Amino acid sequence: MKELPDMPHSDAIAPSSVAPNAIAESLRHKKSRIIKERLIEAVLFCTGLVAVFTTVAITVILVYESLGFFEFVNLWDFLTGTVWTPLFANPSYGILPLISGTVTVTGIALLVGVPMGTIIAIYLSEFASHRVRETVKPALELIQAVPTIVFGYFALLFVTPLLQATIMPNLAGFNMLVPGMVVGVSIIPTIASLSEDAMRAVPMAMREGAYAVGSNKMQVALRVVMPAAISGVVAAYVLAAARAIGETMVVAIAAGQNANFTFNPLEAAATLTAYIAQVSLGDLDHGSVAYRSIFAAGLILLVMTLVLNVAGHFLRRRYRKAY
Repeated sequence: MKELPDMPHSDAIAPSSVAPNAIAESLRHKKSRIIKERLIEAVLFCTGLVAVFTTVAITVILVYESLGFFEFVNLWDFLTGTVWTPLFANPSYGILPLISGTVTVTGIALLVGVPMGTIIAIYLSEFASHRVRETVKPALELIQAVPTIVFGYFALLFVTPLLQATIMPNLAGFNMLVPGMVVGVSIIPTIASLSEDAMRAVPMAMREGAYAVGSNKMQVALRVVMPAAISGVVAAYVLAAARAIGETMVVAIAAGQNANFTFNPLEAAATLTAYIAQVSLGDLDHGSVAYRSIFAAGLILLVMTLVLNVAGHFLRRRYRKAY
């Protein structure tokens, strides 16, 4: 056998032959990338803290000002009283009239918004063509761009006279029914858009499996897609309810501002937000009991919204585990 000629040693394959400048450049590039990533993480972390800090700051302010209010008003009387007249000569601070007005308007709004929003979401998700969906959904979301004060005057000057002239001639000029209905219309885009997004996220394989066993579109929508997307749908309901609870201008204009402890939607009443808007105009002395009452009302509103969101969270977890 012939011996292979000795291969000449080449410095090109020696580890020491790698250019030191290339190694230093690679290390500098890696260090620069790490610094940029850490900087981006810090910015995102601080941005996330803004929401947390805002929530904590609002809670602290409401609690601090409410403590000053409860130095003069008994907490039990505040929670169980049925007369709310803080601006009268003989003031009374029972919060139940404002709570009843808020709950009534919110309930009517959900009775209007939830069925209509859910039906629209099912149609857009399961029945509408792509062209129709891309046309209707943006147009529907434009309702959210309408200022709420416009909804308020629409309720007072159009819907109320229309009902009085057609089916309810004895309807009062200020009532909770019409504002509740108009608020229900205003939350339809929230329910429809979020619910439709949740339904569209359901895997197509689940639909195809249902079609394979002979189900029609309605059965697939109601028995397959809706249960699978229920956590997102419930989240849409909770957000819509929170918006209805916090609605101010519609109820302030069309429901009246006279606190009335009633759940009758045909009567006038004030809500928590309407009272806060009424007193926040600056006519009262800063630090007075009547002025601090708006912080107590705001604290009740915050608690109601918190309870609603916690309940929605547990419902989402329950349905997510079930499906």
